[in-house]
Amino acid sequence: MGGPRWLDEREARVWQAYLAVHRELHSALERQLVRDSGLSNADYALLVPLSGAEGGVLRSRELGALVGWERSRLSHQVGRMEKRGLVAREDCAEDARGSMVRLTAAGRAAIESAAPGHVETVRRYLFDGLSAAEADVLDRVFHRVLGRIAADG
Repeated sequence: MGGPRWLDEREARVWQAYLAVHRELHSALERQLVRDSGLSNADYALLVPLSGAEGGVLRSRELGALVGWERSRLSHQVGRMEKRGLVAREDCAEDARGSMVRLTAAGRAAIESAAPGHVETVRRYLFDGLSAAEADVLDRVFHRVLGRIAADG
């Protein structure tokens, strides 16, 4: 068995740039959301799928899968949002062990208010600096990487 396949200079540069973009974009989005709407990235991450769900309600398990969170993280974040009136927890009618998360009117108002500024920030920092061809390349690359991860998952 051979040793590790170390990154070459180009690969290391790309990897470090990816890590920096991820970190800095995440921070910029968090700052914008908090400043303009009082929401965190975590709040927004949950409000988006809830706002798109039929009736604004999802099973906790499904919501966690959609955002890629473990049950504990989801439970804590939902609890924080519930205290602020953004969501409500409900028992699941079909499964006594399951629970549902429902978007409240305040939660819907929060996401509708926050979304335009959030999208503008994504556009400003990511898409405005790319040509259509470059955006197409990123689309293909990101989906290829996600496919490889899913295949190993």
